[in-house]
Amino acid sequence: MSERTDVVPTTVVERPMPKRPYQKGRWVDLFERVRPLKGLLRLRSFQFWAILPNLFLFYLFILAALWGTPVGSRNIMIVFVWILWWFLLITLLVPLGGRLWCTVCPLPALGEWLQRLRLVTVRFAPKAKGFKNVLFGLNRRWPKALDNIWLQNFLFLTLATFSALLVTRPIVSAFVLGGMIVLALGLALVFRQRVFCRYLCPVSGFLGLYAMTSTVALRSRDWDVCVRCPTKGCMLGSENGWGCPWMVYMGKLDRNNYCGLCMECLKSCPNDNIGLFVRPFGVTETRILHLDEAYKAFIMLVLAAVYSVTLLGPWGTFKDWANVTETGDWRGFLTYAALVWTACLVLFPAVYALFVKVSQWAARWRGRWVLVPVPAAANGAGAPNFRTLFLRWSYPLVPLGLLAWIAFSLPLFFVNGSYIVSVLSDPLGWGWNLFGTAHTPWKPLVPEWVPVLQGIALLFGLAVALRAGESVARELWPDPRQARRALVPMAGLWLAITVGFLWLFTG
Repeated sequence: MSERTDVVPTTVVERPMPKRPYQKGRWVDLFERVRPLKGLLRLRSFQFWAILPNLFLFYLFILAALWGTPVGSRNIMIVFVWILWWFLLITLLVPLGGRLWCTVCPLPALGEWLQRLRLVTVRFAPKAKGFKNVLFGLNRRWPKALDNIWLQNFLFLTLATFSALLVTRPIVSAFVLGGMIVLALGLALVFRQRVFCRYLCPVSGFLGLYAMTSTVALRSRDWDVCVRCPTKGCMLGSENGWGCPWMVYMGKLDRNNYCGLCMECLKSCPNDNIGLFVRPFGVTETRILHLDEAYKAFIMLVLAAVYSVTLLGPWGTFKDWANVTETGDWRGFLTYAALVWTACLVLFPAVYALFVKVSQWAARWRGRWVLVPVPAAANGAGAPNFRTLFLRWSYPLVPLGLLAWIAFSLPLFFVNGSYIVSVLSDPLGWGWNLFGTAHTPWKPLVPEWVPVLQGIALLFGLAVALRAGESVARELWPDPRQARRALVPMAGLWLAITVGFLWLFTG
């Protein structure tokens, strides 16, 4: 049979897949699906207009706290910040948007605007070595010894110790939140970029941990493009955008912990290589890298229980100890503070370390008290050591803790939500009735459903933790039998924690 010569052969050139080591499961780029979104976020004025309304509201809240009624349930500072904002933050913004609150947060705004001497535009010095943007102030680097979140951990613990005052006394909230603005402003004049947000802000530490579970992530579309980029505009800045205020290089970013979603990299990247992705919840980022991050997971989980006991539980003694300004029982308060700090920093980490050790032993057990010899891993590193296990096994506490906080927040909103309607008309508690809702009576919203919703949230958190734990086990032990044996004691602990919270909320 003669060969046909009238058909011109074609060569199919396959486009290489982009290098995305961070990607697990199915990721969808919102910039490709929702085209106008990218144009909106690339506007230089986007973040300014996103922050400005929040800054105005924050100013009004401070005024209300200083000159309004001291009764928390009648003051807009307490009702809108610690009931409405907190509920929306923990139940919607963090799970669905990660660090989206950082995009619109007013706390660092004044310091950042003063540091830049600009509200919208960019100050660019193309001939400068390294960082290309011009900043006002001393422009010093943050000390390398403090390049961690230990300060955030301790500051959050400190605020949590005084939580009974913070969430009930408007004047205390005013001084704490106002003090954060002053601190952020002072640090912006000494250090470059957002060191307050990255290293000190207690809310930022909370968001950074739980943003790992979020369904939204800002990432480089292709790491190889970042490696070949000669300008590194995302980190060093360009004529179109400021260098990352969080000191993040998009060519290495694979976790949400320290990305504040300010969108400056989207403006400063010369290669159009930034994507905003939607991804599976809770099982994509499973790597805790350092002890400070692991301890953040411990602290947040324990504090979810502490807050539940202090603010929602029937134990009057703990309430009296925490409410020291009303009871005057300073000995009880010091006992309460010591219990909280010890539980967060010593007791729970020690229990967790014990279970990690049991998990390490269980992975090598093959019955009759015989341990499997430690195999050499393919990379020659051998079996995971205790430190690696301690860090990696701490991640499932992140989704477990987030859903525990959501369960804690549900009664705060459903029981006290009616205060939002009344305070909206009388924000200062001065007898106003701006919108005709000031006399709305207090009425819990579907209180009979609250324990059910709490139980669903906790069980969902356990399910995500188990799935994430299974993924961690497979990464640590290539042998499926070892992975399953190692998972059993940890899964038992997560189950026990869930049962404890179920008893706390519904028992």
